[in-house]
Amino acid sequence: MPQPYSQFTALRALTKGSLQSMLKSPSAIFFSIAFPLIFICAFGLMSNNGYKVDIVFARQSDTLNYIYKTLSNLPVVNVLKFDDSVKQAEEFNKGKIAAIINVKLLNEISAPYYDIEFKTCNAAGNDVNVARQILNSVLDTLNNTQFPENKKIATISTPAAIQGREYKYLDFFLPGMLGFSMLSAGIFGTAFVFFTLRQTLVLKRFFATPVKRIHIIFSEGIARLLLQLMSSSIIILVGHFAFGFTLIHGISTFLQMLALCCIGLILFLGMGFVISSLAKNEAMIPPLANMITMPQLLLSGVFLSVNNFPSWLQPFCKILPLTQLNDAMRAVAFEGRSIVDCWQQIGIMGIWGVAVYAIAVKVFKWE
Repeated sequence: MPQPYSQFTALRALTKGSLQSMLKSPSAIFFSIAFPLIFICAFGLMSNNGYKVDIVFARQSDTLNYIYKTLSNLPVVNVLKFDDSVKQAEEFNKGKIAAIINVKLLNEISAPYYDIEFKTCNAAGNDVNVARQILNSVLDTLNNTQFPENKKIATISTPAAIQGREYKYLDFFLPGMLGFSMLSAGIFGTAFVFFTLRQTLVLKRFFATPVKRIHIIFSEGIARLLLQLMSSSIIILVGHFAFGFTLIHGISTFLQMLALCCIGLILFLGMGFVISSLAKNEAMIPPLANMITMPQLLLSGVFLSVNNFPSWLQPFCKILPLTQLNDAMRAVAFEGRSIVDCWQQIGIMGIWGVAVYAIAVKVFKWE
């Protein structure tokens, strides 16, 4: 008596075949592993110079003076304001604020008129030195323009730096590059594969077999998931051991980052299914895919924090799915949060996922 047809065996065979085809593709390996790894190595070897420095003025700081106005108007300085003092302290201790500056009025009769308390945390790394150089430059300029007789407008007092973990640019950049890798693999890879399978009538041949249609989709998704987990593992481990990327809880943080990569890839696979169905020919896939990937590459905080964008643009940036994925991975890697603590970011990605797959089910074409 013949054995019943095993859907699991079929799914495993399709997954294996799809994975083997991707591993034999130089372009798939390059864009999944080599391309992001090149960026990680390049930025890992670079210093933090050229960064826009974030500072905070203490609440009791005098703001009716040239020092405050000059610093606030410098293009290389980003003045942050916090309504919540606890949140400010958390960001400061994480190294996300280069300095807290308190300008105190000493007297109005003779120089120095002000004393500047320059409070720092060593977690900010080189940003502290950049902020100090900027402040000294501002004071030198004001002294030369207002006090040619070598008087000083202000003195600087520097309390002992607060201890903390250094927040390197790689701690910001690597999660962003991982997120973009998931986005590119999910959209470009899936769109081209399923369009080609329809065009070459491979899907039509599958229909002549007892394999369920859903298993065809699952096999491609699982194969791409395995490839991206492998590439993500390589990128994270190279970043950690070669360049000191922070994995605050070690293996636990590493596994949680991989879990977030899975969540992101599943969402972006849905976008790939939509594009593969909307494209009338193969030439239409890159333009359609770029309409989704390029805005997210530029606006989702891959290279620069979303806070560097104009205030009117930031709300749009923050609702993008890649922004949420990047923020969640950074919170897990450096801040030590768990996936449960990132429920808000995952929830927003979940909403995107429901919308994307609803569209995919509506427009997906088998032939």
